[in-house]
Amino acid sequence: MIKKNKDMFFFKEKKIKEKKILSKSFGMICEKILLEDGNEFIAKSYLKKISNFNAITSEAKSIKYMKKKFPKLFPKIYYFDNKTLVMEYIKNDGNKGKDFEKELAINIASIHKIKNNKYGFDFDTPIGGLKQPSKYSNNWVEFYKKNRLGMVFEEINNENPMPHKLNRGIEKILNNLENLIPKNPPASLIHGDLWDGNILFDQGKLKGLIDPGIHFAHNEMEIAYLSWFKYITKNFYVHYSNIIKLDNNYKKYEKIYQLYYCLLNVHLWSRDYITNASEIVEQYV
Repeated sequence: MIKKNKDMFFFKEKKIKEKKILSKSFGMICEKILLEDGNEFIAKSYLKKISNFNAITSEAKSIKYMKKKFPKLFPKIYYFDNKTLVMEYIKNDGNKGKDFEKELAINIASIHKIKNNKYGFDFDTPIGGLKQPSKYSNNWVEFYKKNRLGMVFEEINNENPMPHKLNRGIEKILNNLENLIPKNPPASLIHGDLWDGNILFDQGKLKGLIDPGIHFAHNEMEIAYLSWFKYITKNFYVHYSNIIKLDNNYKKYEKIYQLYYCLLNVHLWSRDYITNASEIVEQYV
């Protein structure tokens, strides 16, 4: 947690007027800090390290990378070290406006238009404090199998095994993955953790994206995540497809990508998501 007497090096002797805890999760605390001069910041810090992976430094590097490419979409980083991240506060009242899906589609497509010749990233990136292994690979099926779906499947069962029937079904999907998802889609830059809590709107306008877990992947993996939370409608697809066409078979494998995020929720948030995971698996085995 940020201490007043330790903050002065960053806040240049300005006094902290108020601190508000926004969240406590994954061994970290996120606070909104109001200074006496009216400036506001977001500070994240460790309460307790829960693994050897440093999600704070990885998040800071991810945001700095995206800030350079999309200066209007991501917050400015003011300071970070191994324990603390201090960044710009982006006002958000949650008011999306009637054209929010068009605005979101255009901005997400602009991120996805950035390509790479391999899948992965320069460093491992976070999602909910969990490490997403991101060593570069030429093979999308193997990357998704080992570093995404297979990774979280193993994490869950090492800690608290899921029902046998569900585990057997997921194992069948993993073993048949090359027949279920595209083999070599373009490697597109994705936000990586694009749910509604990380999409900030204020007074009817998109103001920013936060908490990225960036890497180069199949762009439709990100679209599937947005769809899983029922955050988007047909209107989003229309505007997104005007920039980047979705594969004609997208709906056939959409839920294979959603399964990764569903299992993340099982692991990080609630075992209640096991029901959702079972419903997905039953469609493929």
